[in-house]
Amino acid sequence: MESSVITQVQKEDVQVSPKTAGQVSRSALKQPRSCNIFKALFCCLKAQDDPKPPPTPPPSHQALLEAQENGMVVKQSEYSLLPEIEAQDQGKLCVVIDLDETLVHSSFKPISNADFIVPVEIEGTTHQVYVMKRPYVDEFLQRMGELFECVLFTASLAKYADPVTDLLDHCGVFRTRLFRESCVFHQGCYVKDLSRLGRDLNKTLILDNSPASYIFHPNNAVPVVSWFDDMDDAELLNLLPVFEELSQAEDVYTQLDLLRGH
Repeated sequence: MESSVITQVQKEDVQVSPKTAGQVSRSALKQPRSCNIFKALFCCLKAQDDPKPPPTPPPSHQALLEAQENGMVVKQSEYSLLPEIEAQDQGKLCVVIDLDETLVHSSFKPISNADFIVPVEIEGTTHQVYVMKRPYVDEFLQRMGELFECVLFTASLAKYADPVTDLLDHCGVFRTRLFRESCVFHQGCYVKDLSRLGRDLNKTLILDNSPASYIFHPNNAVPVVSWFDDMDDAELLNLLPVFEELSQAEDVYTQLDLLRGH
C-alpha cells in the first residue's frame, strides 16, 4: 500500500471532459451533470491503513433538513457556521467557494510546475503536497473579494486545506474558512448545507465543481468544470462577468433563472 496519506480522490467518479477555453458563459449554468457524481467521494486526507468510513454525524445532522416539493432546503439549523457580517461586507451577497478542482489541483506526486509545496504532518510524518493554481485564480479571487462576502468551504480536512489557502489567498479574500467538519455527511457525500451558514438563502451563492456538494441547494449554484492541469483553461476568467451581474441581484434565484434562460 502506498505510504501516501493524502490522496487526490476526484469528487466525481467519472472524469468530466474540460470545456474548450473561452466557452464558459451564461450557457454553462444550463449544463446538466451526471447522476454518478452523487456516489463520489471528495478529495481528502486519510489514514495510512485501510480507509475507514467517516464518523457518524451528530443527530442534528442525521435529521438533515426538511425540503419543499421543489427540493429546496428551507429549515434553518440551530446555530450559524459564519460569524456576523463584517461592516465592509454589509449589503453584499455571500458566495461559498470550493477549493480542490475549483481553484487548485493538489497531488502527492511531484508536479514540475507546482505553484507551491505544502508540508502536511499526519501521525508524526510530514508529507509534501504539490499544488497547482488554476489559471486566472488570482484575478478571480481579487475581483470576487470586491464584489461579495467570500467564504471558503471545502470537504477536505483543515490540516491540508488551511495551509493551501494561506498561500492561495494572499489578499485575505476569504472572510471565513469552513472545512469537512462543517459539512453534512449524506448518502456517501460531504454536502455543504447553505442553510447552516446564517445568511439569507436568496442572497447566497455556491461555486463548486461537484453537484454532490450542493444537492440541498441546487438553485443557489453556479457550476464550474473540474480543473486538473489544463493551463489554457479560462473558466474562472469567463465566469467573472456572470458574477459581476449576480452581485447586483436582489434575489439570486430570480437572477440565476434569468441566466439559465428560464
